[in-house]
Amino acid sequence: METIKKVFKNKEEMLKILFTLGIFLVYKICTMIPAVDGVQLFASSDASGFIGIINSFTGDALRNYSIVALGIGPYITASIIVELLEMDIIPTLAEWREEGEEGRKKLSQLTRYLGIVIALIQSIAMTFGMSSTIFQYGRTSFLGLFAVSITLTAGAAFTIWLADLITQFGVGNGTSLLITIGIIISFPENIRTLISDITGEGVKWNAYVSAGLSLLFFFVILIGIVFLEGSQRKVQIQYANRPSSAKFQGASDSSFPIKLNSASVIPVIFAATLMGIPLTIIGYVGMNQNGGAYMWLSQIFSSSAVLGYVIYVLLIFFFAVFYTFLQINPQKTAEDLQQRGAYIPGIRPGYDTEQYLTKVIFNTTLVGAIYLVVVASLPSIASMLGASSAIEIGGTSMMIVVGVAIETARQIATDVQDQKYEGFLK
Repeated sequence: METIKKVFKNKEEMLKILFTLGIFLVYKICTMIPAVDGVQLFASSDASGFIGIINSFTGDALRNYSIVALGIGPYITASIIVELLEMDIIPTLAEWREEGEEGRKKLSQLTRYLGIVIALIQSIAMTFGMSSTIFQYGRTSFLGLFAVSITLTAGAAFTIWLADLITQFGVGNGTSLLITIGIIISFPENIRTLISDITGEGVKWNAYVSAGLSLLFFFVILIGIVFLEGSQRKVQIQYANRPSSAKFQGASDSSFPIKLNSASVIPVIFAATLMGIPLTIIGYVGMNQNGGAYMWLSQIFSSSAVLGYVIYVLLIFFFAVFYTFLQINPQKTAEDLQQRGAYIPGIRPGYDTEQYLTKVIFNTTLVGAIYLVVVASLPSIASMLGASSAIEIGGTSMMIVVGVAIETARQIATDVQDQKYEGFLK
């Protein structure tokens, strides 16, 4: 409450918040501008799996095939690719990473350009692959399809620019906030649907039970995600005695925090993408759905099937471990601690510290991966328990909203605190 009062008293912070809200309004308007008139790629009930995740991130822009149908997705894909290439795969990018602020600007510019290239590839593949669905009166000319692809690419570039504006002049991370606002956009419609299910004539008692279960699941999941997103494993660290002026400082204690879910929602997105792409391609090709090959592929790549679900879970575990170690390098962390004269009590600096950190990170990530699997399975669990489909119990989406909300609130609190210190010094 004290932080909220400080925000309202801080003119600069209020302008940042209003600017961010203005960008949200612009993005919402863009989701309502169709790239092709009268197109709806799929019904709301069909928005599941990989397509459902992507559609929720774009604020239903994909289903309506608006000019920002690709959302911020191409930029996120480009960011992940650049991060992977920085791992000494391309020496130049590794050098840029070590150059400080100037190197980060180069990497950021490269990510934007790569994001636009990926957007162009995705828009061409999507427009040409679904031309018979997008254009209800038959296939149009090559130039017409290409023009639509360019429009979607321009929309993706515009979305990347909006995200940069939020990061530079607003509050929070623009990329994360645009994904979050895309998810939040669908909330009012879900609430209206829930109300309509329990009002009017001829409503049965089970509709009220279903609605009550939906609200109960929603709040329980929300509380659980808030708690788990803030959970972390703290590794105790001590700093050796060092000279300060003519005296020696005693050994000081600190800690190295390892989040329970360091990879955030990335493993779920990667797993859903790998599982969804084959089925999407099969849909484009028009394979016979009654054939043995189609049924076999459906068992493998559909998370609703037993075998597909097992593969989906294994992929989440793999990407959770992989992406966490990509973000937290035990070898580099051990070297940094040794250079700063820090050590873990009872563990030798150097190789032993690296092995200890590897073990701790791996064990923590396994618990985080179980949390991700449960979150990704929430829609199916809620459906089996009889929750209403009006409120989609999308754990993945809720995890993103909660995580971004926590980080944005922390940044606002830090900005207000910094302003307070600045005023004190003046």
